This record gives sequence, C-alpha cells and structure tokens, in this order.
Amino acid sequence: MRFQITCVAAALVAASTVATSAETIRWARAGDALTLDPHAQNEGPTSALAHQIMEPLVMRDMTGAMVPALSTEWGPSEANPNVWVFKLREGVTFHDGSEFDSEDVKFSLDRAMTPDSDYKELLASVVDVRATDKYTVEIETNGPNPIMANNLTNMFIMDKGWAEANNAVKVQDYEGGETTFAATNAMGTGPYKLVSREPDVRTVLAINENYWGTDEFPMAVTEIVYTPIQNKATRVAALLSGEVDFIQDVPVQDLDRVASAEGLDVRTAPQNRVIFFGMNVGDADLANDNVDGSNPLADLRVRQAMSMAINRDAIKQVVMRGQSAPAGMISPPFVNGWNADMDGSSGTDVDKAKALMADAGHGDGFSITLNCPNDRYINDEAICQAAVGMLAQIGVEVNLDAKPKAQHFPLINTLETDFYMLGWGVPTYDSEYIFNFLVHTRDDKYGSWNGTRFSNPDLDAKIEALASETNLPNRDAMINEIWQVVQAEQLYIPIHHQVLNWGMRSNVQTVVAPDDAAKFKYFSFN
Repeated sequence: MRFQITCVAAALVAASTVATSAETIRWARAGDALTLDPHAQNEGPTSALAHQIMEPLVMRDMTGAMVPALSTEWGPSEANPNVWVFKLREGVTFHDGSEFDSEDVKFSLDRAMTPDSDYKELLASVVDVRATDKYTVEIETNGPNPIMANNLTNMFIMDKGWAEANNAVKVQDYEGGETTFAATNAMGTGPYKLVSREPDVRTVLAINENYWGTDEFPMAVTEIVYTPIQNKATRVAALLSGEVDFIQDVPVQDLDRVASAEGLDVRTAPQNRVIFFGMNVGDADLANDNVDGSNPLADLRVRQAMSMAINRDAIKQVVMRGQSAPAGMISPPFVNGWNADMDGSSGTDVDKAKALMADAGHGDGFSITLNCPNDRYINDEAICQAAVGMLAQIGVEVNLDAKPKAQHFPLINTLETDFYMLGWGVPTYDSEYIFNFLVHTRDDKYGSWNGTRFSNPDLDAKIEALASETNLPNRDAMINEIWQVVQAEQLYIPIHHQVLNWGMRSNVQTVVAPDDAAKFKYFSFN
C-alpha cells in the first residue's frame, strides 16, 4: 500500500517561528458564519469559523498547500484503485475528552452525503465509507478518483457520540429555516473550543489545551473574540481605535488610511475566488421580470448582451479602486482548468449588445430584479449598483434587491431568484468542483448552487466522468471541453477575481491565505 505523506513543517515557513507572546485576538469581518453545523453551508466565513473548532482529514495551510490534519497518511490502495485509504492520527480527543477514531470519520462523511448537506457534491463519486480498524478509513468511489483528498479539505469531522446524544445526526436544513442543536453548538478536535455563541453579534473561542498540534504550531492566540461588523466605516473605525486587532475585509477606499496608521498593516494577496452574476436560463417564464409568458434570459443573445454591457474595467477602477482583476470565466487562476484566453474573453461593447437585444426581440428592453448580498463580498452591493446603470444602457431596467447573505443565499438554493450575484472559491483547486456545484443539473447529488436551471444531460455525463478519469492529460482535455460549453452558453456573467486586503496590528505575524480563511493556530506575534 502506498501513501502520500506531507510534512506540516515544510508548509509553514515564516509562520512556524516560536511566538514571543500569547494573547487574545479580536477578529472582525463583514458577515458572520451562517451556522455551526459543519455540513449545512459550504460558505467561506462559515468554513473559516469551523476551522478553528473542527478539523478535516486533510487541510490547506495558510499558503494553500495541502497538509495533514486528522489523517497523517493517505493515498489510493494498490489492491483496489477505486479505494482511498486514510491513516488517522492517534491519541486525538474531542473538546469534551472523548476519543477520536474511524467511526467518527465514517459518521461524518456519511452525514455529509445526505440531501441537506451542502458538501454532497464533493462526495458524489463515493459509494462506501468503511472504518476498517480504529485508525483506518477506506473511501470507495465509483471508479478511481484522482482528487479525492482535495475534496476533503473543508470536510469537518464531528464527534459521532456527541451528535447522537444531542439529536444532531441529521444535517440542518438551513434553506428550510431549520434551527438545530448543531447550528448553535459545536464539538470538535480543533485548536479552539467554543465558549459562547451569539449569531451576528459575538462568538468567543478559547484555546484547546489538549490539542494534538500544540507542539507543532505557534498556538500564540489563546482566545478569539469574533465580531461581525457589516458597516464598513464602523469596521475600519474599530480597527483604528484598537477595538479589534484584525479585520479580513478592509474597504478599498480605506486601504491607505489603515496602512498609514501607526501600529497597523494592510496585507494583500489575490484570492481564490471569482465574482459573477447568475441567470435563470431554464424556466419558461420568470417571476421577477415584466415579460409575460416567456423568459428573456433563455435567449443566448440576451445573456451575451448583458455581459457585453458590463464594463469590468470601470468596476475595477471606480468601485474596487484597482483591487480586482476583470474576469471572463467563473474560475479563479489558481484552479486546474483555468484558461487565460477564456478569462480575457469578456469585453464591453454597448452598441453590439443593443444589436443583440434587438435581434432577440427585446430592443425595447425589459425589467428584472437583481438579488445581491450586502455583507459577503468586497463592495458587493456597490458592484450591483454599478451593474444597474450599465445594464440600463441596453434597456434592461434592473430593480436591485440587496440583503444580508443569510437572506440572500437561500434565494439561490430554493430557486427564488432569476438574476443574482454569487462568488465562488475553489478549495479543491480543480474545475470539477465548479462544475459539480454550478453547472451540473440540480439533483440529489449535484448542482446545489446551480440557480440557472441549466440542464444538459450530455454535459452532466462528462462532468461525472471527471471523478474517475486518472489519465490527467485526458482529464484536462475533458475539463476544457466542458468549459467550452459553459462559455458558449454564457451561463454566468463573470465580473472579477477578488483581491484580499487584511488589516491588522503590525505585531501580528501571518500570511494572507488565498482561501480567505484565517487559521489562527498558525498566527504568532512579535
């Protein structure tokens, strides 16, 4: 049996120095985690908070490298290429002292494959999870899966006994408005324990004194006080006044102000995330437009015209103050399958857009509602406001409806929006993740974030085949074929790739993680 073995120390580099102090870090960002149920919402800030409390089998460190977490060794079985074998870390305990073992892993992965899970697409090729002994887990897939380990970096492991004792076996139905014990409580093996939780107000975590990685990581942060602050000016004021120590989303208009403040730094890096608009291309009629009996977005010419009306360079310069990279595809450059030509394909041409609208029979335009979050992405509502004016130039009258993400995301998941903003990060660094969630027909295993209603059975088959194609050149060619269809159909209107700007006290030592997840066990102070 052959395993891939990765050393944590090799990936830490600068963050691995011994801390000179240990202290509380007061952390703020625009929005809160949506839930503490680790499988209910596949959403960045939700996963970022979960990473402090719970752990996956393998994870991404602060540089984006895959490193061991609850599994120390992993790889395909030489006896059966359809099976991945994970050797588990021994001697690990949950925060309540109960022992971690393979039954917890099997329980958690089985749970993550159920209908209400927002992570089921990552396990769509799995046919069985087996706890073969106390510290060995086998994951059998429908054909060899070359990237199974990549799919597990945000797949958090729960305490089976805790879940059973607290009626938390079932995943929270977040979109259905369900509230469960696991939504507001958490039991993990992670570096920090949950002390208190007031959703949208304050979450307090304390160091796990029995953490298995105490001697492997700086562990300089002994307490985390997490406060969501939606208002940009208030968030910056809190950092400038010393009320908070670290904010993940410095508003672009305040970058110079924060960077020039004594004792504060701004750290910047490109993010593994793209921002775009989704459109309902599949329904015969729309609920949120003024065209009776037909769907203007079902016409490719209308979708192309709307994309051409968006001036991405203007959004970059005016709205984002230069802190974005215009996009032509819904894949970040970090991702296998990203194509420079495709990413540069979106151009602004209002005259051509008007001609396409006229050809489609909508020369007089139409009105439609655009659903947008106002506390999730950098300048999300401002981007939507800019798009309103740009689309008006081709006769598309947009009624903007901006809401907090907790109300916005369910509109996509329950298919109650026809035109919406979404941002997508790719923790697997592979296009299959994008296709499984955003392109595949929505069913009980795929497409949970595909609000476009797009369905192409032939393309679905190609997407599913990626999970068992081990010839990597062939697989890359398949990925490119799928992208060609996605691009030709103009399923989405790409806007830009985000740039991360973290603001913090100058004595905080960290790198900016491309997934925008601050994993505080890596932080230190000078």
